[in-house]
Amino acid sequence: MKMKNKSIKSILIYTLISLAFASCVEKEISVSSPDSKNKVIFSLTDEGVPYYSILSEDEIIVSPSKMGFEFEETASMSEGFEVISTETNSVDETWEQPWGEFKQVQNNHNELVVHLKEKEAPHRSMDIIFRVFNDGVGYRYSFPEQPSLKELKISNELTEFNFVDEPEVWWAPVHSENSYYESFYRKSPLNQTDTINTPATFELKSGKYLAIHEANLTDFASMTLYNSEDNQYKSELVPWADGVKVYTEAPFETPWRTIIVAEEPGGLMTSTLMLNLNEPSEIEDLSWIEPSKYMGIWWGMHLGKYSWGQGEKHGATTENTKDYIDFAAAHGFDGVLVEGWNVGWDGDWTADGTAFSFTEPYPDFDLEEISEYAATKNVRLIGHHETAGAAKHYEKQMDDAFALYQKLGVNAVKTGYVNKYLDKKEWHDGQYGVRHYRKVIETAAKYNIMINNHEPVKGTGLQRTYPNLMTQEGGRGQEYNAWSADGGNTPEHTTVVPFTRMLSGPFDFTPGIFDFDYETPNGARVQTTLAKQLALYVVLFSPFQMASDLPENYVGKPEFDFVKQVPSIWADTKVLNAEIGEYATVVRKDWETEDWYLGAITDEKARNLQASLSFLEPGKKYQAIIYSDGKNANYKTNPTPVNITTKTVESTSVLDLSLQPGGGTAIRFSPL
Repeated sequence: MKMKNKSIKSILIYTLISLAFASCVEKEISVSSPDSKNKVIFSLTDEGVPYYSILSEDEIIVSPSKMGFEFEETASMSEGFEVISTETNSVDETWEQPWGEFKQVQNNHNELVVHLKEKEAPHRSMDIIFRVFNDGVGYRYSFPEQPSLKELKISNELTEFNFVDEPEVWWAPVHSENSYYESFYRKSPLNQTDTINTPATFELKSGKYLAIHEANLTDFASMTLYNSEDNQYKSELVPWADGVKVYTEAPFETPWRTIIVAEEPGGLMTSTLMLNLNEPSEIEDLSWIEPSKYMGIWWGMHLGKYSWGQGEKHGATTENTKDYIDFAAAHGFDGVLVEGWNVGWDGDWTADGTAFSFTEPYPDFDLEEISEYAATKNVRLIGHHETAGAAKHYEKQMDDAFALYQKLGVNAVKTGYVNKYLDKKEWHDGQYGVRHYRKVIETAAKYNIMINNHEPVKGTGLQRTYPNLMTQEGGRGQEYNAWSADGGNTPEHTTVVPFTRMLSGPFDFTPGIFDFDYETPNGARVQTTLAKQLALYVVLFSPFQMASDLPENYVGKPEFDFVKQVPSIWADTKVLNAEIGEYATVVRKDWETEDWYLGAITDEKARNLQASLSFLEPGKKYQAIIYSDGKNANYKTNPTPVNITTKTVESTSVLDLSLQPGGGTAIRFSPL
């Protein structure tokens, strides 16, 4: 009854808005989702100003919001339009991913294309394309080729996102704290925010959840959201250093602006809307694209045990790398990442990346010998290209570097851009950065090389078109637990990112720390229990998944069996229960077998959760190997105790999960 009253209230509010709006509306056109739940209404005012609004189950999700663009040196395209014609189309297809959180993806939507033209000279044309899915809405602008739209400089995108009531929003700031998304998400009323990154996640007064983001970001500036008026965000494109937002010319299309709509937080996490709004793979032969479980000469640098540059503590030596390869091979890992192998790390490498060579190793690192040795062990050597933001310098060497790796059998590279700017002046997420990152992915594909991109532009589903873009950072990862002045990632951090950062795609968070007794100058710590580190392999998706601790810290630890067994790609994903910032229980089905895996995590509070096993195949019995927080486990005082138990379960079973402060539970279900 409560929800019904909210629905009636929503209809009344929308009716009032519509009546006020109706006196100036020239034309109103609508399109609904296949299940009729979500609906987009497009309208033009008498002045020819385009507006859109979105309803879900008769509730206003986005109230009437303006659309359009402003340009430098030419008149804006924001009013004076008339509707020339419309087109509608329906799609219901299923496509298969080469890797992902789902093997099969259903693309089921209804499309509306509105062809607009200015009534007055120069009679410019603009199309707006809406696609309405059962899990949300995507729309984009399309500008046909026309003489009056040559050499455009976009100064503003006028797209608005208006709300009837002030929602709560989980958000991260733009550039003020960090230029590549490595800030904590925080929760605030909308009107207490300024300019925020996407994905941004909203809880409406009715209890519905939304996420605003974008899809298919191609040769355009990244969209951020500016709180321009009460209960309103406006698209704010990330500019070039000269202030221009986008350089382009017709014909061109913008990225899709996306709004996921869900009844529960889990619906956000399992949405495939962004993937469906990207183009099918440009890579025909996908046989060389292989998800990975990897280890690396990495955590030791962050702890100060090793150095990236030359010297007594240099980590990337031939001997050390062979030891890592041996350990990886013995425990079933197929990759070893090596950082600090190449010339350029000595001194303050973050100040100027032009010292880096991507083909010349340090004298104590025999690249050819190591590559051959790794091949004999069936272990992939994962290359590393840190640029310190010197994008042009990297582009000059890319072909030679990737060709060298291809010759040596190295088919995966972790890239990095540790600098506030690219080439000392451009934002990572402006059009300049978008072009550079795309060039890296496309060039890598020519040499059959997979990319793990750190300090990136945010993900927008490009992995569908270029499946060699395996994973990205673009968030606060595990490394912050080694040196961050704020003490490291909070217990709640990983209960927020599945419903915020993770909506943009795979996250190379690098879980798997088993040793909690390391010392750091500022007291930074891993603020989880050991059981939660295991659960993160299920909760946080990445097709390149790392066992991030030093090899010696895994020796003799029975919990390491879970890390060795847990897959990195999944045939199916479900969220059993979740409250953003508090807890989450996620189950995933192995890509290759009938096994299922469960990960449950909590914030700093102990919790008792229930997990219904209805996702298991009815009539079958399964062995459940359960890794749960041990007696008196606590992320602050006693993180290591883990209880490992085995029981027989079936689809009618319900498990009680006891999560201790900062804790978790990880389970493998195997058919008997």
